[in-house]
Amino acid sequence: MLLAVLVIGGLTLLGVRGLKPEAQLSAATLFDLLKIAFAVVAGLGGLVALVVAYRRQKVAEAAQRVSERSEERAHWAEQREATKLHNDRFATAAGQLGHDSPAVRLAGVHALAGLADDAPTRELRQTCIDVLCAYLRMPYAPDPGRDAAEDDRLTFAGLREVRHTIIRLITVHLRENAPVSWQGHDFDFTGTVFDGGDFTSAVFSSGEVSFRNATFCGREVMFWGAKFSGARVLFHEATFSYGEVYFADAAFAGGRVSFNRAKFSGGVVSFDAAVFSDGEVSFPAVTFSGGIVGFEAATFSGGQVSFAPDTQFSGGRVSFDHAMFSDGRIFFTRANFSDGQVSFRHAKFTGGRCTFKDSTFSGGEVSFDKATFSGGRVDLSDVRLSMAAPVGLPVPRPPGLLLPHGDAAAIAAVPSSRDQEAGEGLVEDREERSE
Repeated sequence: MLLAVLVIGGLTLLGVRGLKPEAQLSAATLFDLLKIAFAVVAGLGGLVALVVAYRRQKVAEAAQRVSERSEERAHWAEQREATKLHNDRFATAAGQLGHDSPAVRLAGVHALAGLADDAPTRELRQTCIDVLCAYLRMPYAPDPGRDAAEDDRLTFAGLREVRHTIIRLITVHLRENAPVSWQGHDFDFTGTVFDGGDFTSAVFSSGEVSFRNATFCGREVMFWGAKFSGARVLFHEATFSYGEVYFADAAFAGGRVSFNRAKFSGGVVSFDAAVFSDGEVSFPAVTFSGGIVGFEAATFSGGQVSFAPDTQFSGGRVSFDHAMFSDGRIFFTRANFSDGQVSFRHAKFTGGRCTFKDSTFSGGEVSFDKATFSGGRVDLSDVRLSMAAPVGLPVPRPPGLLLPHGDAAAIAAVPSSRDQEAGEGLVEDREERSE
């Protein structure tokens, strides 16, 4: 029936209805009818194929959704099981950290570090790191000294080993090519007492590392070759009272390192041969009242290093001897030089900017002895001179070296203490020869 309708329709399209009936159809007309019939059959077949393909796609999509749901349920079931196992291990390791025996605590430290490596989520790893850092923040009795009872000394040595082991494990996970990296996590050392510790070659690439109110006292704390490339590392109100802290050969290539209101009252803090190429290192409202802070042979090729505002140089020695200033900015804005010594001996200024805007020189010595100025800008034009003045500045004044108005010639003529000692030695030699 359908075929008859289609044939009649085809005849109508071909204009056959208006023709007079003939006893026999021509071969051409039959051929056209056959083409129409075949086209209709092919169209029906294509339609059927489309319907079948559509239904097959729908069935496949439904199967895919079922499979995805099954996989998701399996994933969450696996995640719950892994989290449960993690929590069980976590409880055991945390319990070991509270044990009386240092040996058991050490086992707990290693268990927590391994647990952090195996953590199924970033959040659970951060929890393990937080517990390790919290242990370092716990009250820590000072070294009882050699005169203490042997049991007390052994107990202290064991507890100190636990603390130093935590620092070593953290550092291992912060180095390049660590099997499991902890870079980018937060580390809270607020109020921690550091009587030693090794952060050599650690990479601080993101996250926040806090040494707020930390105390560095005794032995060596090493940041040799550390790389600060994006993290916020904060030493706010930290105290450097004695001992030695080394940032030697460190690379400051991004991020922010701040020593806001830190106190340097003794010991040695060394940034010798460090490279400042980007980011910001700041010492605002810091007090240098003793000890030695060294930037000797450091390279300032970018970024910003700021001893501003209100940084106090009231004792000790801050050395930029042999440092290279090729770019970047160094600020001593509103700094107060009242005692001690700040030395730029043999420093090379080839670019960048170093400014002492609104700084006060009332005592101590700021020396540019044998420094060379071949580029960049060193601005002393806005300093306040009440008693002391920078010494050892070159004569004649090179371009880029700006001195206080009206006092430029006098300041440039002031010899350094080394030059004065050398001059006194020459006078003594001449007197001896004359005698």
